[in-house]
Amino acid sequence: MNDERPKQRQALQPAPYQLVTVASGFSRPIYLTHAGDGSGRLFVVEQGGKIWILKDDVKLSAPFLDVSTLVSPAALGSDYTERGLLGLAFHPNYAENGLFFINYTDRDGNTVVARYAVSADDPDLADPASAAQILYVEQPFANHNGGHLAFGPDGYLYIALGDGGSGGDPEGNGQNLATLLGSILRVGVDVETGYVIPADNPFVTSDSARPEIWAWGLRNPWRFSFDRATGDLYSGDVGQGEWEEINFQPAASPGGENYGWNAYEGTDVYSGAEPASDVVAPILEYSHGGGGCSVTGGYVYRGEQIAGLQGYYFYGDWCTGTIWTAKQDEAGNWQTEVSLESGRSISSFAEDEAGELYLVDYSGTVLRFAP
Repeated sequence: MNDERPKQRQALQPAPYQLVTVASGFSRPIYLTHAGDGSGRLFVVEQGGKIWILKDDVKLSAPFLDVSTLVSPAALGSDYTERGLLGLAFHPNYAENGLFFINYTDRDGNTVVARYAVSADDPDLADPASAAQILYVEQPFANHNGGHLAFGPDGYLYIALGDGGSGGDPEGNGQNLATLLGSILRVGVDVETGYVIPADNPFVTSDSARPEIWAWGLRNPWRFSFDRATGDLYSGDVGQGEWEEINFQPAASPGGENYGWNAYEGTDVYSGAEPASDVVAPILEYSHGGGGCSVTGGYVYRGEQIAGLQGYYFYGDWCTGTIWTAKQDEAGNWQTEVSLESGRSISSFAEDEAGELYLVDYSGTVLRFAP
């Protein structure tokens, strides 16, 4: 891995956008998404187990789904935890089949990915009785659960899993293809029960690797996204103590990228161990020297409201609230600069059905990027 770091500049002029409050009063919101059904609704995920609907920027009185009795009790307390309800993804054909998927840590702290269906009587309510577990992964420690879910342009479900937690990857999961931990998985869910392995997954013929794995060598890939225009995959991987990183996978990739943890943290050698395969370096990284502590991966902006920022990738830091924008230059090098010091605890970026961007503040607020 080379030591050349992406160029990072301070903003030279005010950001060409502002953050406008859409709704507040949420309890530890960690994600927002849309159903892709043309309804214009936004779905806000609370770590404690509730999913709320925003309809015309108004929070409905009853939650769409409440799984607070299923998630880790720590997620219901006041102390910081990485457990709880962590991810939500609507099936690409949700408008027809009413199916969606959630990712949470159960009462024992283990990862569960489950399928649900919307109520047959009310489009603003899920049917709790429809729950069907499709994936279960034991977690050795309380942190680094990953948690993100997203359907790719190929119709498969992608699932983020951290390295199992503690610090420094003591079990060596990041460089171990025999475990699902420390990876992004790719599975087919258009089956009655469980999931199927896509025939073109990179390790489907391996005797020593889990065939679900799409990319690996990850510490805690908290948020990832697909560029809706190109299909490229961007993932923000939370670092150990020095470096935060953004990894990139072009849409044409056959998968199988090893992003290096724990042999590397960012582009720096971490454990000193020989990586299990060639390592793909991050396209972007930043140090903890400026107060940053945890990267939140975002989205490539493809909306129409903010002129001049189409095609820029947005990402941020949980601790500082710094928001960066990045883009490849004509030579193919990634250039990034600080675009806003938001002062927010950025638990997630999000986009609506039209590609407009949002920010989820862990303190309880949803904000929209506006001109």
